[in-house]
Amino acid sequence: MFILPQRKYPLLNSSSSHHLPTPPSHHPNLLSRRTQCHAIAPATATSTAKPRQCSLNRLDIDPKLPSPPTPVKTTKRAPMPDDRSLQSTWSHRAWVASGCVAVLIPLAKSVMVATDAHLLLEPILAGLVGYGLADLGSGVYHWAIDNYGDASTPVFGDQIEAFQGHHRRPWTIAHRQFANNLHALGRSVTLTVLPIDLFCNDPTMLAFVCVCSGCIMLSQQFHSWAHSTKRRLPPFVAALQDAGLLVSRVHHAAHHRPPYNNNYCIVSGVWNQFLDKQKVFEAMEMVVFFKLGVRPRSWGEPCLEWTQEEIIDPNSSS
Repeated sequence: MFILPQRKYPLLNSSSSHHLPTPPSHHPNLLSRRTQCHAIAPATATSTAKPRQCSLNRLDIDPKLPSPPTPVKTTKRAPMPDDRSLQSTWSHRAWVASGCVAVLIPLAKSVMVATDAHLLLEPILAGLVGYGLADLGSGVYHWAIDNYGDASTPVFGDQIEAFQGHHRRPWTIAHRQFANNLHALGRSVTLTVLPIDLFCNDPTMLAFVCVCSGCIMLSQQFHSWAHSTKRRLPPFVAALQDAGLLVSRVHHAAHHRPPYNNNYCIVSGVWNQFLDKQKVFEAMEMVVFFKLGVRPRSWGEPCLEWTQEEIIDPNSSS
């Protein structure tokens, strides 16, 4: 057996103790190139195959594309009980209280008017519609602030920044006090629903407004329960999650895994399967892109700012 001589690195004498010179190494992330030469077997009396010629110009390209960087998870300690950013203030409590009043007024008016008019079915159906639309609305709003705008966006900047921070530290929401978590929605419900309370006397409409606005205001609390361990939840909340009436921890966990573009609804989550399967949000993103030229955050590779930080919490269980 013999080897055809190579162009750049000739073979040394076999008796020599030296090794073949090694060509310069290339960067592992670049395309590597190697030249292959095949040994030519000596011809024999019984061999009819022609010797294979070595092509020095033949190149085998091995793609060694750089792999995406592995997100590094940063371990954080559980928030301290005296963390002021998680505590409720009197202004938080005032807005939540006014939101609750704004929700209870249409409930009371609907019950009184429906009782006088002997109506039962219509207000109940309207309440169910309000419950379903609240879940859908929470998903659309969640999708919008997850993908568009930043802290400088007028009106919604604080909420956009808070939701981006939530993706980095999702466990924090489970440690927020009730009014601290709901005051922004309580303020929105107060300013929106109170005028309806004053001028509307239709029991069907009032039932719809009561259930829909109540679920929207409490959606952040449902969201918080979806990030809590089951043993920390009140038994009735765990039962509602198991029944599919409130978004559960298992169901919502998919939203906090790459590519972070699904399971946006946070009231019951009943709309999530339909919206994701029919790619409704992807279609909306295409419309926004072609009309306004704005790309959603979900189109880019998840960056370290979206990497979930782990938490050392002695009170949590797996």
